[in-house]
Amino acid sequence: MQKGILAVSFLVGALPGTLPASTLQIVPTTTLQAQTSNNTSAANSFQSQSNGNLGATNVSKANMHSLLYPGNRTKVYAHLMPWFGDPRHMSVGYNSQDPAQIHRQIGDMISRGIDGVIIDWYGSRDTFTNTTTLRVMTEAEQHAGFKFAIMIDKGAIKLSACSGCTPQQTLIEQLRYVEQTFVPSPAYLRINGRPLITNFDVELHYPSVNWSAAAASATTDPVFIFEDADGFTHAVTGGSYSWVRPSTSDFGMTYLTGFYTTGLGYPAMETIGASYKGFNDTLASWGLNRIMTQRCGHTWLQTFAKINSLYNSTKPLDALQLPTWNDYEEGTEIETGIDNCMSLSASLSGNTLQWTVSGYEDTLDHYRIFISTDGQHLMPLTTMAVGSRSLNLCSYTLQQRSYVLFVQAIGRPTIRNRMSRAIAYTPHCSAGTASVNLGASPATLRVSAGKSALSLSADIRAIEGESSFRFALEPGQSLGVSGNFSRKGRQNIARSRQPCRRSSCPAHG
Repeated sequence: MQKGILAVSFLVGALPGTLPASTLQIVPTTTLQAQTSNNTSAANSFQSQSNGNLGATNVSKANMHSLLYPGNRTKVYAHLMPWFGDPRHMSVGYNSQDPAQIHRQIGDMISRGIDGVIIDWYGSRDTFTNTTTLRVMTEAEQHAGFKFAIMIDKGAIKLSACSGCTPQQTLIEQLRYVEQTFVPSPAYLRINGRPLITNFDVELHYPSVNWSAAAASATTDPVFIFEDADGFTHAVTGGSYSWVRPSTSDFGMTYLTGFYTTGLGYPAMETIGASYKGFNDTLASWGLNRIMTQRCGHTWLQTFAKINSLYNSTKPLDALQLPTWNDYEEGTEIETGIDNCMSLSASLSGNTLQWTVSGYEDTLDHYRIFISTDGQHLMPLTTMAVGSRSLNLCSYTLQQRSYVLFVQAIGRPTIRNRMSRAIAYTPHCSAGTASVNLGASPATLRVSAGKSALSLSADIRAIEGESSFRFALEPGQSLGVSGNFSRKGRQNIARSRQPCRRSSCPAHG
């Protein structure tokens, strides 16, 4: 066998004047202010209240449907009170009639995965609330797929009564107004092509009302939705809805079980469930000191769990109402979000970002890690599942400089988000190595990474037919190879620089 000499020179490092191809570029997509300030339609000035309403803050925009069973197609509707700014009600920092406020509210609902709104309507003669309702209709029409419907409140029979009319006559007149004014809207909520109209406690307060007569006067063939389990057996019913019941001792779970079980027995009718955070009317002028505690978000989550225990993708729930979007006076509003009574802290141990939580982690959806070069403009680095407690920062190829890191705990839908304090970080990860494998002895050369213009030379006695070699690079490195092989003359060997551009680079031959 003939022998020759292979002389090889290696150059390992980054290409001149550039960052290694895999170095993470920090491109901010949000700000610290955006991730910690009020991101709801609640007024920025709104402060937390003694009845459990959370002050304006940053809440989870995780899709509401994610709280329901897998594969659900349930429609989710917020229940809207149209009266704030009217002196008959408390001040919450906005006017319900304001078109800009209505635009913010519907935008906020959509951002949370809500499909529409059911408006608590006090009739055509209650000017303040009717004006709000008309403007909600106009705004809903600007959002494809977003729907609205009318709930005739018992208050409409009194506040919008026609002169000399009985409750029955007032109901028929107001029903006609709904059909003529709201039902023609392309955004009006329909069930199998028929407009949905519901009511709140009309029969309870006006037992003389005859819904069969009212239905006979209707011209648009509406689907009338009544209340509670008894609503499924009403004379003119097309279905029923459940509500928040603060007088119960088990957060309404027995009541909801009875409602859903009854609804399952009427599959041809519309079943509209209820999910709520709690109830507290101690600040309402009409309050009776009724309280259903929020339990740091667990009342809210339990109402969804109840649905999921009885329904699934093959036995679906038609619709879900959220009582309420903005009843601040009875402490049921979710516009400002739901407090989960927890805190989050983060720290650094070497190159490992760590965090701990105090409180209820089951109220969280996930963690989001942010990185920044100035502490204000942030780029999401990664998301991590609930239960995670650390992140190895050396799994990222970062430019050698100072950074600021944040950990954000994202709540489950509508629950408050939490942001850690700023954590300063300068990478000091160990350098990797590049391997050069040769079809001769020695078989492998180890080349330290991260050292620009480092040259190594090797004179290797190669055996004829085995002068090939292999090399492997860490991400961001480049390799320059040159040399010659002498065997009965001279044969030149050359390899150009070949930067490794992938997170895991295979060997090249």
